[in-house]
Amino acid sequence: MAGMTTDLALDDRAAAARAAANRGLVRRPLTMADELRSLADHGSAQSTTWDIYGAKGPVSELESRVAQLLDKPAAAFFPSGVMAQQAALRAWCDRSGCRRVALPDLSHLLHHEGDGPRVLHDFELHPLTIGAVTARGEHVVAIPGRVGAILVELPLRDGGYLLPSWSELVEVSSACRGRSIPLHFDGARLWESAPWFDRPLSEIAALADSIYVSFYKGLGGLAGACIAGPADVVEETRLWRKRMGGTVYTLFPHALAALRGLDTLLPRMPEFHTYAKELANALTSKGFRTSPVHSVAFRLFAPWMPRELRERAIVVMERDRIVMPDRWSAADVPGWSWTEITVGPTIVEWPVDEAASVLERLLAPLPG
Repeated sequence: MAGMTTDLALDDRAAAARAAANRGLVRRPLTMADELRSLADHGSAQSTTWDIYGAKGPVSELESRVAQLLDKPAAAFFPSGVMAQQAALRAWCDRSGCRRVALPDLSHLLHHEGDGPRVLHDFELHPLTIGAVTARGEHVVAIPGRVGAILVELPLRDGGYLLPSWSELVEVSSACRGRSIPLHFDGARLWESAPWFDRPLSEIAALADSIYVSFYKGLGGLAGACIAGPADVVEETRLWRKRMGGTVYTLFPHALAALRGLDTLLPRMPEFHTYAKELANALTSKGFRTSPVHSVAFRLFAPWMPRELRERAIVVMERDRIVMPDRWSAADVPGWSWTEITVGPTIVEWPVDEAASVLERLLAPLPG
């Protein structure tokens, strides 16, 4: 496209437009001062005891809360999900004497962790599923040889936020237990997935031997994650947390942000899920396409190239002072691109039809 600006110039324009916006269709982060005030307000209702090296205070409160929600004997807080999942899988594999882990070939562990699982833990990673396919019992049965652990991602983000049906997930759990293989749920977005299954979190978690949950995605936390499972396994993950440098002096801001999310956003997940389905239907009528809506997030497809769509989004942000999705990737279909839409407290402030009409502005020609 003639006259297009450089990526750096687009980055600067997008940052300036987001800062000047007064409404948003994607999450508008608070200023640092506002975020700290929010945490202080929420923290005033929590324990005044500081956590020290992962014990006591809001960290212990958070661990107890997560263990209760998931009905697991214990939970351990980690500064990152990458560290948490590697620790959990290492604990299971050490117990079985087998470093072979089966997981989706689109798993976060294979594509976003700098080869850490293999380099740090000598895991042999075997594909449980290939491509945008959710796990079923037959995939577990088909894995040859010994396996130290099986990981199922809920939802499969890089497949378009896909989730198995409840019966399929039960079959996966039964197949793992039939082969005496520990089943671990990558539940980074478990909170956002529960409405799809229409089951309590404890009933979903009961299908797995251990489960990882994140706090900075749908719950709007600063960072951090928990591993929940049997007490002895969780205690072993604490040891790996220390070995990997994750047992820092204090993590109370992260724990407070997580507790705030559990209090204020977790109860709203059914509302966000319903809105996501309605918004996807409205966008389809505007000329977009979407992935299936299983959680509170989905992929949005538009008939333009990524750079063109980014310029269109920035123009709308500058003109209308509305934060728009401005990061797009090329789709498998030539001439189409996709981005992710995640429904949360910002977007649900808009009536569905109005939100769809604002996003439709991305399809309008650029000025000039």
